[in-house]
Amino acid sequence: MNISSTLPQASKLSSTTGIKNLYTEKLSKDEVKEIRAQIVKNANAFTFKATSIQSNTLSLEDKFTQAYDEFQSFLKDIGYKGQPIAELSQEEAAKLVSEDGIFGVTQTSERIANFVINGANGDEDRLRAGREGMLEGFKMAEEMWGGELPDISKETIQAATQKVDKAMYDLGFSILNKEA
Repeated sequence: MNISSTLPQASKLSSTTGIKNLYTEKLSKDEVKEIRAQIVKNANAFTFKATSIQSNTLSLEDKFTQAYDEFQSFLKDIGYKGQPIAELSQEEAAKLVSEDGIFGVTQTSERIANFVINGANGDEDRLRAGREGMLEGFKMAEEMWGGELPDISKETIQAATQKVDKAMYDLGFSILNKEA
């Protein structure tokens, strides 16, 4: 005897063989155990599927909310006080990535380079590690992008690298890698 959580159509129920009519025939103890085990198994499977769908839906929503909140926090941290990015017109967005815009090459490369330079606090090994991290982050961004990044990104990483290299030079460190 096999019981399923999927319900057959009513017309099929009357023609199904193997199911005893509970009012006319008695079930053996083994048959009752088997039915009970199948009910437990089906309830378990149904509950697992229902909660999996529910938790996946919630986790996607939570992940989106968390990512959105982190992005908003990032924008605030770098000094962006404008309207939400998704609500910008094409012209407003173009201003933000222009030469003088907060997301333009100059300001973005300065933020990246200053993060490395200030974090290194004059230490040569930290400067080298930060520079390497910048370049590695750029490569990771390319991989996520699925290929070559837009020119503005290339110009930004080039400008940030030049700023870090200048800071190293100004501190008296060779720009060339000693291990090379």
